[in-house]
Amino acid sequence: MAGNSQRRGRTSGAGKKGATAGTGGHGRRGLAGRGNTPKAEDRPYHPAFRKAKAAAARRDNRARVAKRNEEQPELLLGRNPVVEALRAAIPAQALYVVTGDGSRGGTDERIAEAVQLAADRGLPLLEVGRAEFDRMSDGALHQGIGLMVPPYDYAHPDDLLDVARDAGRPPLVVALDGVTDPRNLGAVVRSAAAFDAHGVVVPQRRAVGMTASAWRTSAGAAARVRVARAVNLARTLAAYQDAGLQTVGLAGDGDVDLHAYDGFADPVALVVGAEGAGLSRLVRERCDVVVRIPMTKDTESLNVSVAASIALYAAASARR
Repeated sequence: MAGNSQRRGRTSGAGKKGATAGTGGHGRRGLAGRGNTPKAEDRPYHPAFRKAKAAAARRDNRARVAKRNEEQPELLLGRNPVVEALRAAIPAQALYVVTGDGSRGGTDERIAEAVQLAADRGLPLLEVGRAEFDRMSDGALHQGIGLMVPPYDYAHPDDLLDVARDAGRPPLVVALDGVTDPRNLGAVVRSAAAFDAHGVVVPQRRAVGMTASAWRTSAGAAARVRVARAVNLARTLAAYQDAGLQTVGLAGDGDVDLHAYDGFADPVALVVGAEGAGLSRLVRERCDVVVRIPMTKDTESLNVSVAASIALYAAASARR
């Protein structure tokens, strides 16, 4: 009986919960925490992730388009624009003429003149079929003729100070803030040449560059006045201030009348905003003074190129 009792005791003791063997650290990873919860835009199955991914794709696409637009030549279309561009001697790579549009028979005087001007400059004359030229012009109205214009070779903003130093005159630079019409840019470049400015600065983003239309509007002045492109216009103006230039903004609600400002004989960066929008906040904060052109109350504002021309005339008068 005793033996049986001992066997029963051992059997019941085995059913009690006791210490278990360790894992030797093999389960430590499973016991560890998973860390901070990822942001919503970092979780692949969260709507914010898809939204952020779509926004990044749009940014990449805009960057590719901007890069392509900057690096690729521009095809200037239309009989009058092409003739005017050739008369202004803007840089060009080739003249395209659609076969069968009367260009060779001389039935259209503008095409005949364009062909002659291109030949005088030694530009290649390329005859193409209408279907091919429709494809090249993306279906835009071309009137059977187009001029291939190379990308503009922009200067660095500091280069304009070197131009002024070589000229032996106090620097006079025009900075355009957010101007998007190429005709306005071309007109400002033309005025800058007329009043002895040393160059024009345009922002790299959200502003027009030196397109064929701007070249044409400048009436050849773009060949004499350098245009620089600034990555950040406010920082460029700060660099000009460090170089000794006074930044003079031009706005309808300026603090000083244009004729009352007496600093145009000194180194100046004239800052002109877009028509309607005016100077942006950051750019205006970088202006040492903001001047206004006195006008009648019935006139709300002036075209940006007209306003710039008036201010440049005032600067030229002060420097004589």
